[in-house]
Amino acid sequence: MSRHGRVPRRQPGGAAGDGAAAAAVRARAEPLGAAGVDEVVAIAAQLALERFRSGDEAEMEFPSSFTSTERAFVHRLCQSLGLVSKSKGKGANRYLTVRKKDVSEAHAVMTCDLALCTKHAVRSLIQRFPVTNKERAELLPRTERGSACAVESEKKEVNKTSGRLNDGIPQVPGKRGESEFDSFRQSLPVLEKQEEIVQTIKDNKIVLIIGETGSGKTTQIPQFILDDCYKNGTPCRVFCTQPRRLAAVAVAERVAAERREKIGQTIGYQIRLESRVSPKTLVTFCTNDMLLGTLMAGDSTLSTVTHVIVDEVHERDRFSDFLLIKLRDVLQNQNNLKLILSSAPLDANLFIRYFGSCPVIHIQGRPFEVKEMFLEDILRSTGYTNKEMVKYKEKKQQEEKQKNTLAEWCSAQDNTNKGTSRRQKSVPRTNEEYKRLDDGGDTVFNQLTEKDVNCLEPWIVKEMDSCLSDIWLHKDIDSFAQLLNLILTENVSVDYRHSETGATALMISSGGGFLSQVEQLISMGASIHCKSSNGWMAVDWARHFGQTEVVHLLESYSASFGFGNMDESSSSLVQKSASDLSAEDRELLTAYHHSFDDEKVDLDLIMHLLHSICHSSDAGAILIFLPGYDEIVSLRDRIVLDDKRFSDNAHRYQVFVLHSSMQTLDQKKVLESPPFGIRKIILSTNIAETSITVNDVVFVIDSGKVKEKSFDALSCATVLKMGWISKASAIQRKGRAGRCQPGVCFHLFSRLRFQNMLEFQSPELLRLPLQEICLYTKILAPINCPIVDFLMKAPDPPPAVTVRNAVHMLKTIDALDPWEDLTELGYQLTELPVEPHLGKMVLYAVVLKCLDPVLTIACALACQDPFVLPTLASQKRAAVLCRKRFAAGTFSDHMALLRAFQAWQKARSDGWERAFCEKNFLSRATMEIIAGMRTQVLGQLRASGFVRARGGADIRDVNTNSENWAVIKGALVAGMYPNLVHVDRDSLVLTEPKEKKVRFHPTSVLGQSQYKKIAPANGQAAAIQALPTDWLIYDEMTRAHKTANIRCCSVVTPVTVALFCGPARLQSNALQASSSFQGGGVSNDSSDSEMEDRTSADLALLKLDEWLHLKLDPEAAGMLLQLRQKWHSLFLRRMRAPSKLWSQVDETTVRAITAVLSAEEQSAGLQQPSGIGQRPRPVTCEELPLASTWKSTSSRKSSTETELSDSSHAEKVSVKSSSPALHQPKKYKEKDILLSGQSSDDRSAQSSVKPAESSSYSSPCATPSSPVSGKGLTAGLLAKGAKRS
Repeated sequence: MSRHGRVPRRQPGGAAGDGAAAAAVRARAEPLGAAGVDEVVAIAAQLALERFRSGDEAEMEFPSSFTSTERAFVHRLCQSLGLVSKSKGKGANRYLTVRKKDVSEAHAVMTCDLALCTKHAVRSLIQRFPVTNKERAELLPRTERGSACAVESEKKEVNKTSGRLNDGIPQVPGKRGESEFDSFRQSLPVLEKQEEIVQTIKDNKIVLIIGETGSGKTTQIPQFILDDCYKNGTPCRVFCTQPRRLAAVAVAERVAAERREKIGQTIGYQIRLESRVSPKTLVTFCTNDMLLGTLMAGDSTLSTVTHVIVDEVHERDRFSDFLLIKLRDVLQNQNNLKLILSSAPLDANLFIRYFGSCPVIHIQGRPFEVKEMFLEDILRSTGYTNKEMVKYKEKKQQEEKQKNTLAEWCSAQDNTNKGTSRRQKSVPRTNEEYKRLDDGGDTVFNQLTEKDVNCLEPWIVKEMDSCLSDIWLHKDIDSFAQLLNLILTENVSVDYRHSETGATALMISSGGGFLSQVEQLISMGASIHCKSSNGWMAVDWARHFGQTEVVHLLESYSASFGFGNMDESSSSLVQKSASDLSAEDRELLTAYHHSFDDEKVDLDLIMHLLHSICHSSDAGAILIFLPGYDEIVSLRDRIVLDDKRFSDNAHRYQVFVLHSSMQTLDQKKVLESPPFGIRKIILSTNIAETSITVNDVVFVIDSGKVKEKSFDALSCATVLKMGWISKASAIQRKGRAGRCQPGVCFHLFSRLRFQNMLEFQSPELLRLPLQEICLYTKILAPINCPIVDFLMKAPDPPPAVTVRNAVHMLKTIDALDPWEDLTELGYQLTELPVEPHLGKMVLYAVVLKCLDPVLTIACALACQDPFVLPTLASQKRAAVLCRKRFAAGTFSDHMALLRAFQAWQKARSDGWERAFCEKNFLSRATMEIIAGMRTQVLGQLRASGFVRARGGADIRDVNTNSENWAVIKGALVAGMYPNLVHVDRDSLVLTEPKEKKVRFHPTSVLGQSQYKKIAPANGQAAAIQALPTDWLIYDEMTRAHKTANIRCCSVVTPVTVALFCGPARLQSNALQASSSFQGGGVSNDSSDSEMEDRTSADLALLKLDEWLHLKLDPEAAGMLLQLRQKWHSLFLRRMRAPSKLWSQVDETTVRAITAVLSAEEQSAGLQQPSGIGQRPRPVTCEELPLASTWKSTSSRKSSTETELSDSSHAEKVSVKSSSPALHQPKKYKEKDILLSGQSSDDRSAQSSVKPAESSSYSSPCATPSSPVSGKGLTAGLLAKGAKRS
């Protein structure tokens, strides 16, 4: 790449654009590695694109020396990074440009017609309770900064208790007990520095301790503090943070065991959903977010804490970095507090600068040697090969033969300059160019190049070879005519290579000095960058044989486009070349990289290596680092089921899985030593890098990959992609081997790749959306400190554009006002332990009285997808059908999540949970996490007063509308906004404010065509055409290719969008008559309806935001606006005073909203499913999940708290005896069994139940049928009054 960054635009002579699309298609259709891109080229291209993406340049170019394969690789890279790439030019002057996406926010105008029932419901409400002047005034945008909310939040600070660490007082610790671990403790390297560590902590407020893997820093430093305080009679109280829930539990239990105590005495832990502490607890292990939650209650919460240890700071998760900002400020005001930062090897200078020259203590790791083997060593020592590598080697042998024949050709012509070909070989070139057959694949004319010999008939091959031989050996110019004729008439590539030498017509013409033929061939698209078997390009042929005119022609032709050589620029990007490799290693690596996609994990190689280890050594656990759960499951199935070398000897192996959502009991088994003669194989994500240590690991297999979420601040798309780890992580993984004896680490990447990895992993603050952090900032930061200023205090501040986008999003969802102060909603969102948009969804559900189903959906969205992607291709169709069955014809992925959870609850209570999950491709662990999160969020809603113990707003009351899917979707729309997509019916595409075209994610039930015979290419269009409305909500936009995908979608009605999208406080001119919609001066002669013409000529415009503009008749617009005002006025009142009793106007407003949403849903032809409001059964102490993840961190809750637990026994009784509408009706129970695919004798008789999706409405104005009464409810909703139970 001779040019990086911004360069002048050029106009190459030729059409452009076709090849880019073709390259993009090919990039998606085949694995990257199958195309055979050299590793040096891949690394250089990745570095260049990352540099361009973070820089200010508008455009960059890749040179014409790139082959079509390399251009396809760059196209795919650009797609994954959200960049726009395009190939231009033809043949030899084809080059590739990259630019950043131009995001333009055009507004969408939609039509919206209200049903008669809707107008009647709104009119009845407004006539009875008109919008007051006070309501109008408070719903106008604020013109000056207010302080009421800030004052109220200060008053409530003292009441914040959930998600906080327990209070306590410093005490003098007791004497440690002797234990079986004492001898092991004495062998830890950290013990040698005990006195130095203790004294340094006493003398300094901040200490940085850097310990290598296995040094014992995590378990011993808290004990050093306890032992010293016991010795000196000094009171202490210590908080130790860990980035992961599993680590906090494991370390706490280990430390307690080393002191011969029970957990919960001197040593305890507190994480979400579980707490094991007591008044005697002096060392509390917790997650980073738990300590943050404690600090939100005020700096004084640390006044009784003597030491805070932040462990694993090198992982740089967003909560640990955020903690450091706050703790640095707290330390200035609290003289008795000591801060100890504990870490694996990291950039110590960064933290020394951050904390102002704090002392650093280095602790060496264990002395056991760990032998490192990189990819080239593994390939050489194990003899691994695959079919593609064999094919490649055969191809190389063929090229070697061609090279010998070519040498004979050259010697026949070369009487003066023998040996100069050796000089040309010294020119540095990428191996890729040497191996590829040609570089013409971007054009239709050259698409058959690589397969010429295979695709062409034998007589054509023979004739082409004959022509080329005659031209070169006999100077037979007449053979050119036959050659060109074959190229034009028989679809032979202009870059056809001679079978025995690999020379092309252009090379032979250049070497022979046939100037006019050279020009002719170039004009036909011949590539000047193709190489013959001896590594020469056409210009080298001309130069070697003294054809000066041809040399000048070829050089001037290349120079006129200013393209240089990839090798020159790659040498500056790639830190070290592979020149120090032996010829054998270089050949092995080249063959491997041409056989496998380097961006994936080679499970075949891992299995080969695993067998090699087991065959060559008798003992020692094997730890395999994999990027994610999918790879873990695939490898586990191969070991346990598919590979007979292991499955036939299953009694000799124990296979364990380590990842953040596993159960604690399983994690404990991993740490135990296996019986004699049994080898332990552990499949783990990066959680085993530092957080969990398995002592008996001798062998580590490092895939070199990690799955990370990153956030594109420009397109607001979240990307979950597999990437290379950092050098620091590679060293950490190596250190996991040889804890108790010498070990071996197998890195599945080359030394070249290792030398070009990042030094350290990128901090989460730099790559994740920051809405949650920004909300915390408003409570933790000084009152007048802007969010961006506070976050700029981080060790590595996040990009300003990311912070601005996060703040803008919080303003968009009404969590912050224009002055960045917390709104009424924003204050409540800080209390909920879910992301802001999900918290808003739950709060809307409380006020709309449909809490349970929305709570389930919100918690499911906060977790990873509970549906597991099957590894067997034959099962993928079945998995898709499972989702569709759960969605039950509702055009909603959210419904699939809800139904799946309810069916899982039923299966668990019936005792066949495992079989149910396997049959329906569901993750048991994820389902347990969702159940635990529901418990936590519901507990916080109780603590905040939104859900009361009895009377109004009790658990029954907040579920009054839980059977009404239309109302539930109202809460979903409020939470998902601004994630809104409009259907362009003309083009059959989905559009979004920042993306002109988006697609359904492959996992979405909406993307599955309703017509099975439609070809896959038309599947999206057919799916879009089948949508019943023009609006959809989605949970997340991801980008894996050029087009963005939307996950977890649901269709919604225009009126739902009109009511719940946009800010609560609209501008005074939001509703206006628009001259642009008054007919346009064109009469509709074909219309036979005068009313239709009048309506279209007199429309109003309701502007909800810059993109969302509603076009509708003035009466309907006015009614919608007033209904919005009544709703938002009610919602604001509930946010200000959650526990206040509901008034008559509040109840009537919700009933009117319910009637409107139900009528519009019916008008759109959407069906009302039954059984969706069933209450999940209470979780007993025995059934509480032992492990649950909580967003990016992990979470648990005390086993004494259950879903419906409360101090009042009356509530429990009332729930049990409540209306059947709040429980799963019998119909759904029967249908649930059908959904799960489980059949038994006692259930088969019930299988004739009418499916929910076939339900119909009794009248145009009726609400969807109730599963309890079967009668319409709309008419009764407004008159229901005080009859509500």
